[in-house]
Amino acid sequence: MLTGSTSRVENSGYECLNNLWGDTTATSGQQCTYVDGGTSSGVKFRSTWTWVGAPNNVKSYIYCGRQFPKGRLISSIPSMKTAVTWSYSTLDLRANVAYDVFTAADANHANSGGDYELMIWLARLGGIYPIGKSVGSVALAGRSWDLWVGMNGQMQVYSFVAAEPVMTFSADVKLFFNYLQTSYKYPASTQNLIGRSFSPLRAIRGLTPGGM
Repeated sequence: MLTGSTSRVENSGYECLNNLWGDTTATSGQQCTYVDGGTSSGVKFRSTWTWVGAPNNVKSYIYCGRQFPKGRLISSIPSMKTAVTWSYSTLDLRANVAYDVFTAADANHANSGGDYELMIWLARLGGIYPIGKSVGSVALAGRSWDLWVGMNGQMQVYSFVAAEPVMTFSADVKLFFNYLQTSYKYPASTQNLIGRSFSPLRAIRGLTPGGM
């Protein structure tokens, strides 16, 4: 069980983190994350939390991410296949469910950020929005996405947002990078894969997610 702000565990090639990076904005509350098991092809985890106060502030970012060697250019990776099934005990909450991928020219960049961030939002609940502004619809991986483009400090952020919650998802994330390379001149030949994770929430209140 993970309860601390930076509590983490490694399991079968995955790293899972409780990550209470915004919990100080809450007047009260707590969060516990459980890693129920894993294999080389995936990991199952769940989390429960209760937060009170500051309804517009993110309290946490639970995630599990694949571990991999540093120094892999996006252009050298032929595919990034993934599959996930997730669930909430309630949809009465403010949170997102997303894949989060960071890349940077510096292969040793900290995995908490990068030059670019690619997000794939499988759910947007409670009236929250990605960084930037919507630039229109994009058809990828068998469905339509609302693409948001913006800056988070010095980091360029691209967020592909599903219109309705997608609770079972299977795709090749490389398709999204290919689109950005063609349509937004994303420099795949100079950008290293820094961090790749799936988060069942950027928690504002109330959840029990499924697994990855």
